[in-house]
Amino acid sequence: MYIRRKTAALIGAALAPALAISLPASSASAHGYVSNPPSRQAQCAAGTLSCGDITYEPQSVEGPKGLTSCSGGNSRFAELDDDSKGWTVTPVAKSTTFSWKLSARHSTATWEYFAGGQRIAQFDDGGAQPGEIVNHQVDFGSLSGKQKVLAVWNVADTDNAFYACIDVNVGG
Repeated sequence: MYIRRKTAALIGAALAPALAISLPASSASAHGYVSNPPSRQAQCAAGTLSCGDITYEPQSVEGPKGLTSCSGGNSRFAELDDDSKGWTVTPVAKSTTFSWKLSARHSTATWEYFAGGQRIAQFDDGGAQPGEIVNHQVDFGSLSGKQKVLAVWNVADTDNAFYACIDVNVGG
């Protein structure tokens, strides 16, 4: 009997790592994306373009803070980094409201917006929990014409952020 238990324990110990790797990872407790003007993932979710997994998970573009990619460094969503994909470019004014749609609200450090290789806006929430819709009025300053805006939601109590890219034509 002792040998059987010991053998079963050894088999269990050997199988545990394989089982842990094969199980799906749990999702984060915070999710969101820019819905207006339509971000790249919003366009995928709406069926404007043919996209992969992002079509069903527009709110899941999460990665470590400090990235500059539309995919948040996630290879599952790599098509978001493809500037030649034919993204719809939305005409916007010099000062435009960006609306985030949050499917799970998480305490927030900051919201940041980048265009033309520079940060054009930052909003500090100081760890507050946002509502389901978050709006920011962003001023493009001297930027005009076609711009790719990187919007970043920096979560307060993790090392991660959520990313969205929005193709706009400022003043167009």
